[in-house]
This record gives sequence, C-alpha cells and structure tokens, in this order.
Amino acid sequence: MSARFVLSGGIGSGKSSAGEIFSSLGAVVFSADDFARRVLAPGSEATERVIELWPEVASGGAIDRIELGRLVFGSPEQLHALESITHPPTRRDLLDAMAEVPESEVVIVEMPILRDWFDGWMTVVVDAPEGIRVARVLARDDRLVESDIRAIMARQPSRSEWLLAADFVIDNSADEKTLERGCRAVWERLTSD
Repeated sequence: MSARFVLSGGIGSGKSSAGEIFSSLGAVVFSADDFARRVLAPGSEATERVIELWPEVASGGAIDRIELGRLVFGSPEQLHALESITHPPTRRDLLDAMAEVPESEVVIVEMPILRDWFDGWMTVVVDAPEGIRVARVLARDDRLVESDIRAIMARQPSRSEWLLAADFVIDNSADEKTLERGCRAVWERLTSD
C-alpha cells in the first residue's frame, strides 16, 4: 500500500491532532513545521540570515519565532523574504527524510499552508470555523493575542479556499471523538485502493 498525502488546514484547525491520529492508524507523518523549526535552530545558516535581516528577533543566537511572526505576517514583502530563506532548506530536508521511508508506507505531510511542493498528491484539509480556531490558539499559547492569530490567518488561504483545494475534508468543529471518527473515515478511503 503506497500512498502520499498532504494534511493541511489553517492555524488552530487541528491538523496536528489529526496528524497524531493518522500516525496511530499507521501513517508515517512528517510535520513541515518541525522541519522549519530545525532550519531556524541556533547557528544554522538560515538563522544567521534571519538575524541579519531582523536582529530584533534574536537573543543569544536563538530566534523568537513569535516576534518574528509579528514582524513578517503584516508585510507581504517581509514574509516573502523570510520564506525565501527558510523554504528551500525546509523542503530539501523534508524530501530527504521522506526518501528514507519505504514505498510501501503511507506518508502524510502536515503543512500549515498549501504549497506546490508535492504535485499530484491528494490534499486532506482539517476544517473548523474561524472563531473556534482563534479560541484554540489562544488556549494553547499565552504569548499570542487575537491580533497575532488574525494576522497569521490573513496570510493563509480563506476557509473557502482551503475547502476548494481539498480532496477530503475533516470537520473539527466539535470534540476529539468527532475528529477521530473523521480521520478514520478518511483513512479508510485513502488506504482502500
């Protein structure tokens, strides 16, 4: 059974929780965010370039990702500058890791935004109303305020764009059991061929 899928959805949609469920069902799940964090580890080439552009987000060679986000999410130009630094090594490292996975495994890449990194892959979108998503993020990270979250949302696709891009949609507007049922239903369809 060989299959490759993208798992996506806006901030606070619950895609990481869905990724954990898919992992428990047998998928090999990679988080693009985890790879991006490694790319911005202290001492990396990308970190040095980011510090050159935005020295105010650095402390002791480490980058404060929340402060960096506050700077770049309000400016398309600055966001593009950051992505030009971080996306190439993130994609390279992700592809290298995926190359180690046997073809027989189901691979799911969790991504916070839709990218054309995996042409031909089907997309699974985790969906929830905006208000629920904002509340979830506020509950999990006390350094973020609502304006931070909405700035991130403004740089992500709209809910209708997410749904249009989806081959499968998992509703995550209720409880964890509902999310798990939705993931199981999609898993059965993804692995039925």
